[in-house]
Amino acid sequence: MAGATDRKKTSERRRNSDNTVATSAPELIRPRREDELCLRLGNGKQGRNQAGSIQRILKYPPTRTLSGEEKQLLWKFRFSLMSEKRALTKFLRCVEWSDVQEAKQALELMSKWETIDVCDALELLSSVFESEEVRAYAVTVLERADDEELQCYLLQLVQALRFERSDKSRLSHFLVQRSLRNIELASFLRWYVTVELHDPAYARRFYCTYEILQESMLKLGAGANGDEDGFKLWQSLERQTELTAQLCSIMRDVRNVRGGTQKKIEKLRHLLSGLLSELTYFDEPIRSPLAPRLLITGIIPSESSIFKSALHPLRLAFRTASGGSCKIIFKKEDDLRQDQLVIQMVSLIDRLLKLENLDLHLTPYRVLATGHDEGMMEFIPSKSLAQILSEHRSITSYLQKFHPDKDGPSGITATCLETFIKSCAGYSVITYILGIDDRHLDNLLLQDDGRLFHVDFGFILG
Repeated sequence: MAGATDRKKTSERRRNSDNTVATSAPELIRPRREDELCLRLGNGKQGRNQAGSIQRILKYPPTRTLSGEEKQLLWKFRFSLMSEKRALTKFLRCVEWSDVQEAKQALELMSKWETIDVCDALELLSSVFESEEVRAYAVTVLERADDEELQCYLLQLVQALRFERSDKSRLSHFLVQRSLRNIELASFLRWYVTVELHDPAYARRFYCTYEILQESMLKLGAGANGDEDGFKLWQSLERQTELTAQLCSIMRDVRNVRGGTQKKIEKLRHLLSGLLSELTYFDEPIRSPLAPRLLITGIIPSESSIFKSALHPLRLAFRTASGGSCKIIFKKEDDLRQDQLVIQMVSLIDRLLKLENLDLHLTPYRVLATGHDEGMMEFIPSKSLAQILSEHRSITSYLQKFHPDKDGPSGITATCLETFIKSCAGYSVITYILGIDDRHLDNLLLQDDGRLFHVDFGFILG
């Protein structure tokens, strides 16, 4: 009873503290700077202080909890903030949703608020917001995103399904409908959902989304330009699962071989040339789980190998339908979900920087967890700094070998040196921001063109 009384008093206090800005809101122009907001709140010292406080609050990260005074301030000047899109998520955190009148007014204001950015919609899909109307609004914002931007956030959107109030939510249907238009989205959505099926607390929720995707895709007809129909598309995705199951079986057989790495490599190639020769030439091309638009037709035994490490990951070379080849690393008994998250962040940062015409030559190689203890990643031809220093004594000597220029800085072409410096700077900042630990010369890799990049992200946010 005491809690209910306090909430009632808070709501009454809020309504009594509403300023005259409420009646004049339609006449206000959009505030974009602190001085414009100050005009709304008053030119006096108090108005300037309040404007400064609000601007400071709007810069808070989503993880920061607002104090009671901060919530009261945002609620008081909510009408003044309606043209400031950054303020919506903060305002909605101030609402006492148990108060029917207050919740109703908040939803009315939300519908008239300046539309937020796609990235801010993710916050409204977090566990903080239970209102179905708020979550539905977030989905309408996501509908504006193109496929490339949506794929950047797909991993988080799948996790947001945990916080929906029903198994067949608007978010779930939105993700499925967008996936039906893009085979890459469909493939990744299927894998992201499949990986979560092992969680007993949410298995039903994710299985429901899996079923909606399957049923919706099977109903698709062939495209007007002769594209595969829904049945064949779904079959092509199921064959990815069959392939990963076969790779897991190979790893078990290889690990049981006594002897060193060379013995295991011989066993791998013997299996691919004998009992499992069907893997060298598939009956039908399979969509690569890492790059679903790429069709792979079989494994090349002579170019496949095993890394010398405790888990013995496979390095597999696949033929492609276009006549080329691609290489992947397949791991078992290794949780790649954390690596997948870090690389997603690197990819997003790379995209945002390039939108600002800043290319730091990052290497966001593809990573896909196909289970809670298995997955694959793109193989990038490179050498570890430990190997480079052992063979060439210095990074300079290594780069001079591939990009010599007697007139260039340090005897290296300016382009190569610039690539190295920018990539080094980029990863230095990224690893600092993400708190990536356990950095050593074996997980810092360098490509021939000068691109430096990091691998193995077992310790992050430290």
